[in-house]
Amino acid sequence: MKKNITLTADEAIVQQARRRAVAESTTLNALFRGWLERYVQQPVASDRYTVIMEHLDHVQAGRVFTRDEMNERR
Repeated sequence: MKKNITLTADEAIVQQARRRAVAESTTLNALFRGWLERYVQQPVASDRYTVIMEHLDHVQAGRVFTRDEMNERR
């Protein structure tokens, strides 16, 4: 089922976008639907962080650092 939504944008931008969409044989609706689908498929930052940390799981610092050492500014 499709859901109608309302967007607000500057009129000049909308006109430029419509002209470009026509030149590309598409519509603003089709472009927005495509963008929305790609947007929701992107992993959120916390998911990317988890993947990176899993890839770095093998890295060892060699020792346990003190609180002062971890907060030291150089």
